[in-house]
Amino acid sequence: MFNDLRESIEAYMARDPAARSPFEVFMLYPGLKATRSHKKAHWFYEHKMFYIARLISQHSRRRTGIEIHPGAKIGKRLVIDHGMGIVIGETAEIGDDCLIYHGVTLGGTGKDTGKRHPTIGNNVLISTGAKVLGPFKVGDNSRIAANAVVLSEVPADSTAVGIPAKIVRIAGKKVNYAAEVDQIHVSDPLAEELADIKKQLEELKEKSE
Repeated sequence: MFNDLRESIEAYMARDPAARSPFEVFMLYPGLKATRSHKKAHWFYEHKMFYIARLISQHSRRRTGIEIHPGAKIGKRLVIDHGMGIVIGETAEIGDDCLIYHGVTLGGTGKDTGKRHPTIGNNVLISTGAKVLGPFKVGDNSRIAANAVVLSEVPADSTAVGIPAKIVRIAGKKVNYAAEVDQIHVSDPLAEELADIKKQLEELKEKSE
């Protein structure tokens, strides 16, 4: 247990340039507090003491703003940066050496039973506000862009961006449809609808004349 804690603190020191000392990380970082509490909650969950497990989980949620269901499986050296607003579902699984930013959801779609939440591989980065929804795998060494909504499997060594997310890079190389993903020059649906209404009004005016 001490080795796991030491490794986690070292991971925070390596990945967070704002971390000034191991003592600061241990005492003040909500991500570390949340994962430490989850280890206790998960032990009770595995031993069928569900109420106590959920009690620990909810207490941690109030303290840190990070909600991790006791049933979730989390690997070693997970770094949760900032952390506020993170939700990790009951059947979610997270591999080793992952980095998750605030506002991330590892959730379900409401359509599945049993395994409902994603499986995250090793060394995966999930950026701010991303939603990964469903019982599929995100491969090792992948990157999920900020605010992406991922609804299907992500291969290893890939980068996924957009809503819904598309794979734009695999092993550092652009894929064929990467050019289709443009999060800046997007159409405005309201403007398109207003233009359509204007066109219909002009057609009606022409008919009435």
